[in-house]
Amino acid sequence: MRVRTGTWVPCARRCASLVGPGHFQFLGVAGALEEFGWDGPQREKLWRYNQHYFDDLNASKAESRRVWHEYLLEDWVAKNPPPHGSGWEPYPTSLRIVNWIKWILSGNDLPKACEHSLAVQARWLVRRLEFHLLGNHLFANAKALVFAGLYFDGAEAQRWLKTGLRILRREVQEQVLDDGGHFERSTMYHALAVEDILDLCNLASCFSDVLDAEQQAQAEEWRGTVPRMLRWLRAMCHPDGEIAFFNDAALGIAPTPAELYGYSDRLGFPSSLAVERSVWLPDSGYARLSSGDAVVLLDVAPVGPDYLPGHAHADTLSFEMSLGEQRVLVNSGTSCYGASAERLRQRGTAAHNTVLVNGEDSSEVWSGFRVARRAYPIDAEFNDENGIEVSSAHDGFERLPGGPVHRRAWRLESKCLIVSDSVEGPHTSAEARYHLHPAVEVSPETNEGGGRGVLPDGRVISWRVDKGDSRIEPTTWHPRFGASESNLCIVLSLDKGQGRICFFWD
Repeated sequence: MRVRTGTWVPCARRCASLVGPGHFQFLGVAGALEEFGWDGPQREKLWRYNQHYFDDLNASKAESRRVWHEYLLEDWVAKNPPPHGSGWEPYPTSLRIVNWIKWILSGNDLPKACEHSLAVQARWLVRRLEFHLLGNHLFANAKALVFAGLYFDGAEAQRWLKTGLRILRREVQEQVLDDGGHFERSTMYHALAVEDILDLCNLASCFSDVLDAEQQAQAEEWRGTVPRMLRWLRAMCHPDGEIAFFNDAALGIAPTPAELYGYSDRLGFPSSLAVERSVWLPDSGYARLSSGDAVVLLDVAPVGPDYLPGHAHADTLSFEMSLGEQRVLVNSGTSCYGASAERLRQRGTAAHNTVLVNGEDSSEVWSGFRVARRAYPIDAEFNDENGIEVSSAHDGFERLPGGPVHRRAWRLESKCLIVSDSVEGPHTSAEARYHLHPAVEVSPETNEGGGRGVLPDGRVISWRVDKGDSRIEPTTWHPRFGASESNLCIVLSLDKGQGRICFFWD
Protein backbone atom coordinates (compact mmCIF):
# COMPACT_ATOMS: atom_id res chain seq x y z
CA MET A 1 0.00 0.00 0.00
CA ARG A 2 1.17 3.49 -0.86
CA VAL A 3 1.65 6.02 1.93
CA ARG A 4 -0.51 9.07 1.41
CA THR A 5 0.21 12.53 2.70
CA GLY A 6 -3.06 14.25 1.80
CA THR A 7 -6.48 14.04 3.45
CA TRP A 8 -9.53 12.42 1.89
CA VAL A 9 -12.47 14.83 1.94
CA PRO A 10 -15.87 13.30 2.85
CA CYS A 11 -17.58 12.39 -0.42
CA ALA A 12 -21.18 12.72 -1.63
CA ARG A 13 -23.56 10.36 0.16
CA ARG A 14 -26.38 8.29 -1.28
CA CYS A 15 -29.33 7.01 0.70
CA ALA A 16 -28.58 3.80 2.57
CA SER A 17 -29.25 0.60 0.62
CA LEU A 18 -28.28 -1.80 3.42
CA VAL A 19 -31.37 -1.75 5.63
CA GLY A 20 -30.38 -4.59 7.97
CA PRO A 21 -27.60 -7.17 8.35
CA GLY A 22 -27.45 -8.70 4.88
CA HIS A 23 -30.74 -7.06 3.87
CA PHE A 24 -30.70 -4.84 0.77
CA GLN A 25 -33.06 -2.34 -0.83
CA PHE A 26 -32.15 -1.71 -4.48
CA LEU A 27 -34.27 -0.16 -7.24
CA GLY A 28 -37.33 -0.17 -4.98
CA VAL A 29 -37.05 -3.94 -4.37
CA ALA A 30 -35.94 -5.61 -1.13
CA GLY A 31 -33.88 -8.80 -0.82
CA ALA A 32 -31.80 -10.70 1.70
CA LEU A 33 -28.39 -12.26 1.27
CA GLU A 34 -29.46 -15.40 3.13
CA GLU A 35 -32.33 -15.84 0.69
CA PHE A 36 -30.75 -14.99 -2.69
CA GLY A 37 -27.01 -15.16 -2.09
CA TRP A 38 -24.72 -12.95 -4.18
CA ASP A 39 -26.08 -13.85 -7.62
CA GLY A 40 -29.54 -15.28 -7.14
CA PRO A 41 -31.60 -15.54 -10.34
CA GLN A 42 -34.70 -14.50 -8.36
CA ARG A 43 -33.60 -10.89 -8.87
CA GLU A 44 -32.95 -9.03 -12.11
CA LYS A 45 -29.41 -8.52 -13.33
CA LEU A 46 -29.31 -4.82 -12.42
CA TRP A 47 -30.43 -5.60 -8.85
CA ARG A 48 -27.64 -8.17 -8.53
CA TYR A 49 -25.15 -5.70 -9.98
CA ASN A 50 -26.08 -3.31 -7.17
CA GLN A 51 -25.23 -5.97 -4.59
CA HIS A 52 -21.69 -6.02 -5.94
CA TYR A 53 -21.20 -2.23 -6.15
CA PHE A 54 -20.94 -1.80 -2.33
CA ASP A 55 -22.37 1.73 -2.58
CA ASP A 56 -23.57 1.51 1.01
CA LEU A 57 -19.98 1.65 2.31
CA ASN A 58 -20.06 5.38 1.54
CA ALA A 59 -23.79 6.06 1.95
CA SER A 60 -25.55 8.23 4.50
CA LYS A 61 -24.72 7.28 8.12
CA ALA A 62 -22.47 4.46 6.90
CA GLU A 63 -20.46 4.65 10.12
CA SER A 64 -23.39 3.19 12.06
CA ARG A 65 -23.38 0.10 9.80
CA ARG A 66 -19.67 -0.63 9.98
CA VAL A 67 -20.12 -4.06 11.58
CA TRP A 68 -22.57 -5.05 8.84
CA HIS A 69 -20.13 -3.78 6.21
CA GLU A 70 -17.20 -5.76 7.59
CA TYR A 71 -19.26 -8.95 7.49
CA LEU A 72 -20.37 -8.26 3.88
CA LEU A 73 -16.82 -7.55 2.74
CA GLU A 74 -15.48 -10.82 4.08
CA ASP A 75 -18.52 -12.78 2.90
CA TRP A 76 -18.14 -11.36 -0.60
CA VAL A 77 -14.53 -12.51 -0.84
CA ALA A 78 -15.42 -15.96 0.51
CA LYS A 79 -18.46 -16.48 -1.74
CA ASN A 80 -17.23 -14.83 -4.97
CA PRO A 81 -13.98 -16.48 -6.05
CA PRO A 82 -12.54 -15.07 -9.26
CA PRO A 83 -13.77 -15.00 -11.94
CA HIS A 84 -17.25 -16.42 -11.32
CA GLY A 85 -20.58 -14.57 -11.28
CA SER A 86 -21.98 -11.13 -12.04
CA GLY A 87 -19.70 -9.47 -9.50
CA TRP A 88 -16.63 -10.11 -11.64
CA GLU A 89 -17.98 -8.37 -14.73
CA PRO A 90 -15.90 -5.25 -15.47
CA TYR A 91 -18.50 -2.62 -14.58
CA PRO A 92 -19.46 -3.85 -11.08
CA THR A 93 -15.79 -4.66 -10.46
CA SER A 94 -14.90 -1.05 -11.28
CA LEU A 95 -17.50 0.45 -8.96
CA ARG A 96 -16.59 -1.96 -6.16
CA ILE A 97 -12.86 -1.14 -6.38
CA VAL A 98 -13.64 2.57 -6.06
CA ASN A 99 -16.10 2.09 -3.19
CA TRP A 100 -13.74 -0.13 -1.21
CA ILE A 101 -10.89 2.37 -1.57
CA LYS A 102 -13.12 5.34 -0.71
CA TRP A 103 -14.19 3.46 2.43
CA ILE A 104 -10.54 2.87 3.38
CA LEU A 105 -9.60 6.50 2.72
CA SER A 106 -12.48 7.54 4.98
CA GLY A 107 -10.68 5.90 7.91
CA ASN A 108 -11.74 2.25 7.82
CA ASP A 109 -9.54 -0.83 7.81
CA LEU A 110 -10.10 -3.37 5.07
CA PRO A 111 -9.87 -7.00 6.27
CA LYS A 112 -6.65 -8.65 5.08
CA ALA A 113 -8.42 -11.08 2.75
CA CYS A 114 -10.26 -8.17 1.16
CA GLU A 115 -7.04 -6.23 0.67
CA HIS A 116 -5.59 -9.16 -1.25
CA SER A 117 -8.86 -9.47 -3.23
CA LEU A 118 -8.75 -5.77 -4.08
CA ALA A 119 -5.41 -6.20 -5.82
CA VAL A 120 -6.69 -9.28 -7.65
CA GLN A 121 -9.76 -7.33 -8.80
CA ALA A 122 -7.59 -4.55 -10.26
CA ARG A 123 -5.36 -7.11 -11.98
CA TRP A 124 -8.46 -8.82 -13.41
CA LEU A 125 -10.02 -5.54 -14.54
CA VAL A 126 -7.00 -4.16 -16.42
CA ARG A 127 -7.24 -7.09 -18.85
CA ARG A 128 -10.96 -6.67 -19.46
CA LEU A 129 -11.54 -2.98 -20.12
CA GLU A 130 -14.87 -2.26 -21.83
CA PHE A 131 -13.67 -0.66 -25.04
CA HIS A 132 -16.54 -2.44 -26.80
CA LEU A 133 -19.08 -0.43 -24.72
CA LEU A 134 -17.21 2.86 -24.20
CA GLY A 135 -19.11 5.68 -22.46
CA ASN A 136 -19.68 5.53 -18.72
CA HIS A 137 -18.52 1.89 -18.59
CA LEU A 138 -15.03 2.63 -19.91
CA PHE A 139 -14.87 5.77 -17.76
CA ALA A 140 -15.69 3.68 -14.67
CA ASN A 141 -12.98 1.15 -15.63
CA ALA A 142 -10.37 3.89 -15.95
CA LYS A 143 -11.41 5.59 -12.72
CA ALA A 144 -11.05 2.27 -10.86
CA LEU A 145 -7.54 1.75 -12.26
CA VAL A 146 -6.52 5.22 -11.12
CA PHE A 147 -7.88 4.54 -7.63
CA ALA A 148 -6.13 1.16 -7.44
CA GLY A 149 -2.94 2.55 -8.99
CA LEU A 150 -2.66 5.24 -6.33
CA TYR A 151 -3.80 3.12 -3.38
CA PHE A 152 -1.28 0.34 -4.11
CA ASP A 153 2.46 0.82 -4.58
CA GLY A 154 4.86 -0.91 -6.94
CA ALA A 155 5.47 -1.39 -10.64
CA GLU A 156 2.18 -3.16 -11.36
CA ALA A 157 0.16 -0.47 -9.60
CA GLN A 158 2.05 2.16 -11.59
CA ARG A 159 0.95 0.46 -14.79
CA TRP A 160 -2.68 0.52 -13.60
CA LEU A 161 -2.35 4.22 -12.87
CA LYS A 162 -0.85 5.06 -16.26
CA THR A 163 -3.44 2.99 -18.11
CA GLY A 164 -6.31 4.65 -16.24
CA LEU A 165 -4.93 8.14 -16.76
CA ARG A 166 -4.35 7.52 -20.47
CA ILE A 167 -7.98 6.49 -20.96
CA LEU A 168 -9.30 9.37 -18.84
CA ARG A 169 -7.31 11.93 -20.80
CA ARG A 170 -9.29 11.00 -23.90
CA GLU A 171 -12.63 10.26 -22.25
CA VAL A 172 -12.91 13.43 -20.14
CA GLN A 173 -12.31 15.55 -23.22
CA GLU A 174 -14.93 13.62 -25.18
CA GLN A 175 -17.55 13.02 -22.51
CA VAL A 176 -17.64 16.51 -20.95
CA LEU A 177 -18.94 18.96 -23.54
CA ASP A 178 -17.90 22.60 -23.72
CA ASP A 179 -21.09 23.77 -21.97
CA GLY A 180 -20.39 21.31 -19.13
CA GLY A 181 -22.98 18.69 -20.06
CA HIS A 182 -22.29 14.97 -20.27
CA PHE A 183 -22.28 13.71 -23.84
CA GLU A 184 -25.01 11.08 -23.27
CA ARG A 185 -27.50 13.94 -22.60
CA SER A 186 -28.96 12.23 -19.52
CA THR A 187 -29.35 14.38 -16.42
CA MET A 188 -28.88 11.30 -14.21
CA TYR A 189 -25.67 10.22 -15.91
CA HIS A 190 -24.46 13.81 -15.82
CA ALA A 191 -24.85 13.80 -12.02
CA LEU A 192 -22.91 10.51 -11.88
CA ALA A 193 -20.19 12.08 -14.04
CA VAL A 194 -19.96 15.04 -11.66
CA GLU A 195 -19.43 12.61 -8.79
CA ASP A 196 -16.74 10.80 -10.79
CA ILE A 197 -14.78 13.98 -11.51
CA LEU A 198 -15.06 15.17 -7.90
CA ASP A 199 -13.83 11.77 -6.68
CA LEU A 200 -10.84 11.97 -9.00
CA CYS A 201 -10.01 15.51 -7.81
CA ASN A 202 -10.28 14.31 -4.22
CA LEU A 203 -7.98 11.36 -4.90
CA ALA A 204 -5.41 13.52 -6.70
CA SER A 205 -5.21 15.80 -3.66
CA CYS A 206 -4.74 12.79 -1.37
CA PHE A 207 -1.77 11.54 -3.38
CA SER A 208 -0.49 14.78 -4.91
CA ASP A 209 3.12 14.06 -3.95
CA VAL A 210 3.00 10.83 -5.99
CA LEU A 211 1.91 12.43 -9.26
CA ASP A 212 4.56 13.65 -11.71
CA ALA A 213 4.27 17.00 -13.48
CA GLU A 214 2.26 15.63 -16.39
CA GLN A 215 -0.15 13.83 -14.06
CA GLN A 216 -0.52 16.95 -11.92
CA ALA A 217 -1.45 18.89 -15.05
CA GLN A 218 -4.09 16.27 -15.90
CA ALA A 219 -5.56 16.61 -12.40
CA GLU A 220 -5.73 20.38 -12.96
CA GLU A 221 -7.71 19.73 -16.13
CA TRP A 222 -10.20 17.70 -14.07
CA ARG A 223 -10.52 20.61 -11.67
CA GLY A 224 -11.08 22.93 -14.62
CA THR A 225 -14.13 20.92 -15.75
CA VAL A 226 -15.90 21.06 -12.38
CA PRO A 227 -17.33 24.63 -12.49
CA ARG A 228 -18.99 24.20 -15.87
CA MET A 229 -20.32 20.74 -14.97
CA LEU A 230 -21.84 22.19 -11.78
CA ARG A 231 -23.38 25.07 -13.76
CA TRP A 232 -24.97 22.59 -16.18
CA LEU A 233 -26.33 20.50 -13.30
CA ARG A 234 -27.82 23.54 -11.57
CA ALA A 235 -29.40 24.72 -14.84
CA MET A 236 -31.04 21.33 -15.45
CA CYS A 237 -32.59 20.94 -12.01
CA HIS A 238 -36.11 21.90 -11.03
CA PRO A 239 -36.68 24.36 -8.17
CA ASP A 240 -37.35 21.32 -5.94
CA GLY A 241 -33.60 20.71 -6.17
CA GLU A 242 -33.76 17.48 -8.17
CA ILE A 243 -32.87 16.64 -11.78
CA ALA A 244 -35.25 16.93 -14.72
CA PHE A 245 -36.10 13.74 -16.63
CA PHE A 246 -34.52 13.67 -20.08
CA ASN A 247 -33.39 10.36 -21.59
CA ASP A 248 -32.71 7.71 -18.92
CA ALA A 249 -33.20 9.58 -15.67
CA ALA A 250 -34.57 8.74 -12.24
CA LEU A 251 -34.12 9.89 -8.68
CA GLY A 252 -32.10 7.86 -6.19
CA ILE A 253 -29.38 6.52 -8.50
CA ALA A 254 -26.85 9.37 -8.43
CA PRO A 255 -26.22 11.40 -5.27
CA THR A 256 -28.67 14.29 -5.01
CA PRO A 257 -27.57 17.61 -6.47
CA ALA A 258 -27.44 19.00 -2.92
CA GLU A 259 -24.97 16.26 -1.95
CA LEU A 260 -22.85 17.02 -5.00
CA TYR A 261 -22.86 20.75 -4.25
CA GLY A 262 -21.79 20.05 -0.68
CA TYR A 263 -19.02 17.74 -1.88
CA SER A 264 -17.74 20.33 -4.34
CA ASP A 265 -17.77 22.99 -1.61
CA ARG A 266 -15.64 20.76 0.63
CA LEU A 267 -13.17 20.36 -2.23
CA GLY A 268 -12.96 24.12 -2.69
CA PHE A 269 -15.21 24.54 -5.74
CA PRO A 270 -17.87 27.24 -5.26
CA SER A 271 -21.24 25.66 -6.01
CA SER A 272 -23.52 28.22 -4.39
CA LEU A 273 -23.70 30.53 -7.41
CA ALA A 274 -27.30 31.28 -8.41
CA VAL A 275 -28.35 29.93 -11.77
CA GLU A 276 -29.09 32.57 -14.40
CA ARG A 277 -32.69 33.55 -15.26
CA SER A 278 -32.34 31.91 -18.65
CA VAL A 279 -29.60 29.52 -19.71
CA TRP A 280 -28.79 28.28 -23.19
CA LEU A 281 -26.59 25.18 -23.31
CA PRO A 282 -25.82 24.93 -27.03
CA ASP A 283 -23.27 22.11 -26.98
CA SER A 284 -25.50 19.61 -25.18
CA GLY A 285 -28.75 21.08 -26.59
CA TYR A 286 -30.76 22.12 -23.54
CA ALA A 287 -32.24 25.36 -22.25
CA ARG A 288 -33.62 26.71 -18.99
CA LEU A 289 -36.26 29.44 -19.08
CA SER A 290 -37.61 31.19 -16.00
CA SER A 291 -40.09 33.95 -15.24
CA GLY A 292 -41.14 34.66 -11.68
CA ASP A 293 -41.31 31.27 -10.00
CA ALA A 294 -42.00 29.42 -13.27
CA VAL A 295 -39.16 27.30 -14.68
CA VAL A 296 -39.26 25.50 -18.04
CA LEU A 297 -36.54 23.06 -19.10
CA LEU A 298 -36.27 22.29 -22.82
CA ASP A 299 -34.71 19.49 -24.89
CA VAL A 300 -33.44 20.60 -28.30
CA ALA A 301 -30.65 18.02 -28.17
CA PRO A 302 -29.57 14.99 -30.16
CA VAL A 303 -30.53 11.81 -28.34
CA GLY A 304 -26.86 11.11 -27.54
CA PRO A 305 -23.57 10.29 -29.27
CA ASP A 306 -24.15 8.54 -32.59
CA TYR A 307 -22.15 5.50 -31.50
CA LEU A 308 -23.61 5.34 -27.98
CA PRO A 309 -27.39 5.95 -27.82
CA GLY A 310 -28.06 3.28 -25.19
CA HIS A 311 -29.61 5.65 -22.64
CA ALA A 312 -31.58 7.64 -25.21
CA HIS A 313 -35.34 8.20 -25.24
CA ALA A 314 -37.36 9.38 -28.23
CA ASP A 315 -37.92 12.70 -26.43
CA THR A 316 -36.63 15.31 -28.90
CA LEU A 317 -38.31 18.74 -28.39
CA SER A 318 -39.83 17.66 -25.08
CA PHE A 319 -39.86 19.84 -21.97
CA GLU A 320 -40.71 19.95 -18.28
CA MET A 321 -42.15 22.75 -16.15
CA SER A 322 -42.36 23.72 -12.49
CA LEU A 323 -44.21 26.42 -10.58
CA GLY A 324 -42.23 27.15 -7.45
CA GLU A 325 -41.11 23.81 -6.01
CA GLN A 326 -44.03 21.92 -7.57
CA ARG A 327 -43.45 20.07 -10.82
CA VAL A 328 -46.37 20.55 -13.20
CA LEU A 329 -45.42 19.04 -16.59
CA VAL A 330 -43.18 15.98 -16.49
CA ASN A 331 -41.60 13.44 -18.81
CA SER A 332 -42.16 9.82 -17.85
CA GLY A 333 -38.87 9.12 -16.08
CA THR A 334 -37.35 5.65 -15.88
CA SER A 335 -38.44 2.74 -13.67
CA CYS A 336 -36.67 -0.19 -15.35
CA TYR A 337 -33.89 -1.30 -17.64
CA GLY A 338 -33.85 -4.52 -19.67
CA ALA A 339 -35.76 -5.40 -22.83
CA SER A 340 -39.36 -5.40 -21.58
CA ALA A 341 -42.38 -3.83 -23.28
CA GLU A 342 -42.60 -1.35 -20.39
CA ARG A 343 -38.99 -0.29 -20.90
CA LEU A 344 -39.74 0.34 -24.57
CA ARG A 345 -42.90 2.30 -23.70
CA GLN A 346 -41.05 4.55 -21.28
CA ARG A 347 -38.45 5.31 -23.95
CA GLY A 348 -41.09 6.08 -26.59
CA THR A 349 -42.21 9.52 -27.74
CA ALA A 350 -45.71 9.13 -26.25
CA ALA A 351 -44.22 9.05 -22.73
CA HIS A 352 -42.80 12.56 -23.17
CA ASN A 353 -44.08 16.10 -23.62
CA THR A 354 -43.63 16.28 -27.36
CA VAL A 355 -45.28 15.29 -30.66
CA LEU A 356 -45.97 11.93 -32.32
CA VAL A 357 -46.57 11.80 -36.06
CA ASN A 358 -48.61 8.91 -37.52
CA GLY A 359 -48.35 7.29 -34.10
CA GLU A 360 -44.60 6.83 -34.57
CA ASP A 361 -41.65 7.60 -32.30
CA SER A 362 -39.38 10.48 -33.28
CA SER A 363 -36.38 8.13 -32.89
CA GLU A 364 -36.61 4.39 -33.42
CA VAL A 365 -35.85 3.09 -29.94
CA TRP A 366 -35.76 -0.70 -29.73
CA SER A 367 -34.70 -3.43 -27.33
CA GLY A 368 -33.45 -2.11 -23.98
CA PHE A 369 -30.57 0.11 -25.08
CA ARG A 370 -30.76 0.47 -28.84
CA VAL A 371 -31.76 3.19 -31.31
CA ALA A 372 -32.01 2.80 -35.08
CA ARG A 373 -32.86 5.90 -37.14
CA ARG A 374 -32.87 8.86 -34.79
CA ALA A 375 -33.91 12.51 -34.68
CA TYR A 376 -31.42 15.33 -35.10
CA PRO A 377 -32.44 18.86 -34.04
CA ILE A 378 -32.25 21.60 -36.65
CA ASP A 379 -32.76 25.38 -36.76
CA ALA A 380 -32.46 25.89 -32.98
CA GLU A 381 -32.81 29.53 -31.91
CA PHE A 382 -32.76 31.12 -28.45
CA ASN A 383 -33.98 34.67 -27.80
CA ASP A 384 -34.42 36.27 -24.37
CA GLU A 385 -34.79 39.92 -25.35
CA ASN A 386 -38.58 40.38 -25.19
CA GLY A 387 -39.91 37.55 -23.12
CA ILE A 388 -38.03 34.30 -23.64
CA GLU A 389 -38.50 32.33 -26.83
CA VAL A 390 -36.88 29.13 -28.10
CA SER A 391 -37.66 27.41 -31.38
CA SER A 392 -36.32 24.32 -33.09
CA ALA A 393 -37.25 21.43 -35.37
CA HIS A 394 -36.06 17.89 -35.93
CA ASP A 395 -35.82 15.45 -38.80
CA GLY A 396 -36.79 12.27 -36.96
CA PHE A 397 -39.97 11.77 -38.98
CA GLU A 398 -38.35 12.22 -42.38
CA ARG A 399 -38.18 8.43 -42.60
CA LEU A 400 -42.01 8.39 -42.89
CA PRO A 401 -43.80 8.73 -46.25
CA GLY A 402 -43.63 12.35 -47.35
CA GLY A 403 -40.80 13.15 -44.91
CA PRO A 404 -42.73 15.32 -42.39
CA VAL A 405 -40.76 17.68 -40.13
CA HIS A 406 -41.86 18.66 -36.61
CA ARG A 407 -41.29 22.28 -35.59
CA ARG A 408 -41.91 23.65 -32.09
CA ALA A 409 -41.66 27.06 -30.44
CA TRP A 410 -41.91 27.89 -26.75
CA ARG A 411 -42.57 31.39 -25.47
CA LEU A 412 -42.45 32.11 -21.74
CA GLU A 413 -44.07 35.33 -20.62
CA SER A 414 -45.17 36.56 -17.22
CA LYS A 415 -47.56 33.86 -15.90
CA CYS A 416 -47.97 32.27 -19.33
CA LEU A 417 -46.25 29.59 -21.44
CA ILE A 418 -47.24 29.24 -25.10
CA VAL A 419 -46.24 26.08 -26.98
CA SER A 420 -46.76 26.09 -30.75
CA ASP A 421 -46.31 23.02 -32.97
CA SER A 422 -46.39 22.48 -36.69
CA VAL A 423 -45.84 19.36 -38.78
CA GLU A 424 -44.71 20.22 -42.28
CA GLY A 425 -45.28 17.63 -44.97
CA PRO A 426 -47.80 14.84 -45.59
CA HIS A 427 -49.00 12.90 -42.53
CA THR A 428 -52.15 11.13 -41.36
CA SER A 429 -52.11 12.24 -37.70
CA ALA A 430 -50.10 14.31 -35.25
CA GLU A 431 -50.57 14.52 -31.48
CA ALA A 432 -48.82 16.60 -28.84
CA ARG A 433 -48.77 15.16 -25.32
CA TYR A 434 -48.45 17.08 -22.05
CA HIS A 435 -48.04 14.87 -18.98
CA LEU A 436 -49.23 16.41 -15.73
CA HIS A 437 -47.48 15.63 -12.46
CA PRO A 438 -49.51 13.21 -10.28
CA ALA A 439 -50.05 15.98 -7.71
CA VAL A 440 -52.00 18.10 -10.23
CA GLU A 441 -55.73 17.59 -9.66
CA VAL A 442 -57.60 18.12 -12.94
CA SER A 443 -60.96 19.91 -12.76
CA PRO A 444 -64.00 18.01 -14.11
CA GLU A 445 -64.86 21.07 -16.23
CA THR A 446 -61.94 20.26 -18.53
CA ASN A 447 -63.00 19.91 -22.19
CA GLU A 448 -61.53 19.82 -25.68
CA GLY A 449 -60.92 23.57 -25.62
CA GLY A 450 -58.97 23.66 -22.38
CA GLY A 451 -59.04 22.93 -18.68
CA ARG A 452 -57.60 23.67 -15.28
CA GLY A 453 -55.65 21.85 -12.61
CA VAL A 454 -55.15 22.56 -8.93
CA LEU A 455 -51.73 22.21 -7.33
CA PRO A 456 -51.26 20.92 -3.76
CA ASP A 457 -50.81 24.48 -2.45
CA GLY A 458 -54.12 25.57 -4.00
CA ARG A 459 -52.65 27.40 -6.97
CA VAL A 460 -54.43 26.93 -10.28
CA ILE A 461 -52.82 26.23 -13.63
CA SER A 462 -55.11 26.48 -16.65
CA TRP A 463 -54.64 25.69 -20.29
CA ARG A 464 -56.37 26.93 -23.43
CA VAL A 465 -56.14 25.18 -26.78
CA ASP A 466 -55.91 27.73 -29.59
CA LYS A 467 -55.34 25.24 -32.42
CA GLY A 468 -56.46 21.61 -32.36
CA ASP A 469 -58.66 19.59 -30.00
CA SER A 470 -57.63 18.11 -26.67
CA ARG A 471 -58.62 15.26 -24.39
CA ILE A 472 -57.36 13.78 -21.13
CA GLU A 473 -55.86 10.29 -20.91
CA PRO A 474 -54.56 8.29 -17.94
CA THR A 475 -50.88 7.39 -17.90
CA THR A 476 -48.05 6.76 -15.43
CA TRP A 477 -45.00 8.62 -14.11
CA HIS A 478 -41.80 6.92 -12.95
CA PRO A 479 -39.63 9.07 -10.69
CA ARG A 480 -37.54 6.13 -9.39
CA PHE A 481 -36.58 2.66 -10.44
CA GLY A 482 -39.33 0.28 -9.41
CA ALA A 483 -41.85 3.14 -8.97
CA SER A 484 -45.01 3.87 -10.95
CA GLU A 485 -47.48 6.66 -10.12
CA SER A 486 -50.77 7.31 -11.90
CA ASN A 487 -51.12 10.69 -13.58
CA LEU A 488 -53.01 12.36 -16.41
CA CYS A 489 -51.93 13.49 -19.85
CA ILE A 490 -53.34 16.26 -22.04
CA VAL A 491 -53.42 14.94 -25.62
CA LEU A 492 -53.71 17.64 -28.27
CA SER A 493 -54.65 16.52 -31.79
CA LEU A 494 -53.11 18.95 -34.25
CA ASP A 495 -55.45 20.55 -36.80
CA LYS A 496 -54.01 20.29 -40.33
CA GLY A 497 -50.55 20.00 -38.82
CA GLN A 498 -50.98 22.98 -36.48
CA GLY A 499 -51.34 23.02 -32.71
CA ARG A 500 -51.00 25.64 -30.01
CA ILE A 501 -51.64 25.47 -26.28
CA CYS A 502 -51.29 28.19 -23.67
CA PHE A 503 -50.64 27.38 -20.00
CA PHE A 504 -51.32 30.21 -17.57
CA TRP A 505 -51.30 30.52 -13.79
CA ASP A 506 -51.98 32.99 -11.01
